[in-house]
Amino acid sequence: MSSDDFHELRRWAGVSERDWNDWKWQMRNRITTARQLKEIIHLTPEEEKAVEFSLTKFPMAITPYFSTLIDPQDPNCPIRKQVVPTMDEFIVSDYDMRDPCGEDTHSPVPGLVHRYPDRVLIILIDRCSIYCRYCTRKRIVSGGCLSLTWDNLEKCYEYILKNRKIRDVLFSGGDPLIMSDEKIEAVLSRFRRIPHVEILRIGTRVPVTLPQRITENLVSILKKYHPLYMSIHFSHPKEITSEVKRACEMLADAGIPLGSQTVLLRGINDRVSVMKKLMHELLKIRVRPYYIYQCDLVFGAEHFRTPVSTGIRIMEKLRGFTSGYAVPTYVIDAPGGGGKIPIGPDYVVYKTKGKIILKNYEGKIFEYVEPSRWPVEERRIAFFPKINR
Repeated sequence: MSSDDFHELRRWAGVSERDWNDWKWQMRNRITTARQLKEIIHLTPEEEKAVEFSLTKFPMAITPYFSTLIDPQDPNCPIRKQVVPTMDEFIVSDYDMRDPCGEDTHSPVPGLVHRYPDRVLIILIDRCSIYCRYCTRKRIVSGGCLSLTWDNLEKCYEYILKNRKIRDVLFSGGDPLIMSDEKIEAVLSRFRRIPHVEILRIGTRVPVTLPQRITENLVSILKKYHPLYMSIHFSHPKEITSEVKRACEMLADAGIPLGSQTVLLRGINDRVSVMKKLMHELLKIRVRPYYIYQCDLVFGAEHFRTPVSTGIRIMEKLRGFTSGYAVPTYVIDAPGGGGKIPIGPDYVVYKTKGKIILKNYEGKIFEYVEPSRWPVEERRIAFFPKINR
């Protein structure tokens, strides 16, 4: 936003443009209390009560930048619903889980999750720029006590060094990009030295919630450790501002492939028109739609969850109706640690001997004939008898 825009907000009146564009200033001035939030939005009594309750459960934090995207009048604003607590998050379902993705049970050393054969996830830090109310790592995030020590990080390094099948390392959190430039470089340089590690990845929401963090210095560090990929968490088209576009362009220009991860959320992005618009806007800023996640069975998030049929319906209206690059994979991260399972419309009507009957995006039926079981030599004789006499 321009300086004229943010000066219209009472809380940010008098803030210099230099401070506003300083990511450290943004972190220091995050909104964490109901009193601060009242200077940004017209807080409902329920929201005010929920903010107070959340202080001892799962605290609120909103960057000044991200707060400017909130509709101050509408409690149903898709940005507001993601970051402002409501009393719904204190209702626990019988099926809610502390660790819905089973990460703790797949952690051979502290901070490292090894669920898949050739890749690992390292939880570098337990803090984020903002705290999404549906966060799947509520058990870790915002606690301020589980950031990896350098000793534990070294144990992660040694574990990967000994496991030569590991070719892919994903750094996550919390959000790794709120670490200092020096720490980010120390981590990347250390793990890039492992000979059998082919790619490094960073999972982040910072380009969306704190785009000021994407500085020339940070980008110059990241580009030294190619191949480096980045997965960015987007939830709604309203998040794609000029600042976010600039941040993603800087990363893309540095040769970093960008992919999006989107959690399917009730009342936020569960309409076809909203999700399609998000996918299109992402492609325009050179971010490839990668995953749509079914919301996990995490404590206090049931009010965000949609039926799986909602996600399938969205996929039905993306596949064939827009370009393939705009169609992500819809997945459920299987409760208890089963990993990502792709879910989607069933385009195979039935299979029979030698053929498959298919349905396309318009509902039209087609027949695909399977390849013959004849040996290659016999097929050539059958197709070209004169040549082979």
